[in-house]
Amino acid sequence: MEGRKTIIQTIKGTEEGDMAIAIRYYSVLAALNKIKLTEREIQLIAFLAIRGNVSYSTNREEFCKLYSSSSGTIYNMLSRLRKMGILIKSNSKVKVHPSIMLDFNNDLLLQIKLTHGH
Repeated sequence: MEGRKTIIQTIKGTEEGDMAIAIRYYSVLAALNKIKLTEREIQLIAFLAIRGNVSYSTNREEFCKLYSSSSGTIYNMLSRLRKMGILIKSNSKVKVHPSIMLDFNNDLLLQIKLTHGH
């Protein structure tokens, strides 16, 4: 359809720390792609993006303590997220898929383009 305009809207947000930015980023990605993730799953994805993995017991214990979770819950979430393709296994370690992996030490500017399908 001819005559469509592009609307530009800028939304700014401030978060404290790389973990909070990562959680916000993965929440937005899930919402835009209509992927139903629990809050805890988003926290795990963000944690993996920043810490690298939960294979090491210290990282796993830190996640459990930080988010009042258990190792069993982590393994269930890892399995589900791997089946969804959000996480991959690389060198026997579970990691965030490279296509959605960012360096959250930096500020983040997302550009989202939603178009009409025909």
